[in-house]
Amino acid sequence: MSDQDTQTFGLTLEQVDNYEFRVRFDDTAIPDLTTDEPEPLGDGDGPNPSRLLVAAIANCLAASLLFAMRKFKNAPGALKATAKASMQRNQAGRWRMERVAVDLHLSDPAAELEHLERIIGQFEDFCIVTQSVRQGVAVDVRVLDREGRVVN
Repeated sequence: MSDQDTQTFGLTLEQVDNYEFRVRFDDTAIPDLTTDEPEPLGDGDGPNPSRLLVAAIANCLAASLLFAMRKFKNAPGALKATAKASMQRNQAGRWRMERVAVDLHLSDPAAELEHLERIIGQFEDFCIVTQSVRQGVAVDVRVLDREGRVVN
């Protein structure tokens, strides 16, 4: 795999208060996003990471479906996605995302869309987030002290 096959991006997350954080999307003009844990930990002043993950999955699937429909020269109306996450405690008693169910709602009758069977058969493959979550994503973690020394 060459460097041309790799893309990177970054963000910065800073604690504002208690469990509230400000997310800055580095090197973009995207406005900052506030995240927060729901009560009783936080104040619920923004989505928490679990909700952001579900939103990312649903958004990516909707965008991938739109991309696939347009690829086959369709001009679909507005899409809508609804998602529901199920969390369950694991054997250690920790909450884990067990399942995410996403419904994608077309605004057009299926009969009016060209190549819908092919589209349905391939659109999920375009979804970076869903396919990454399904496969598992390597996450490397370092903890640094105030002087920048790695402490783990």
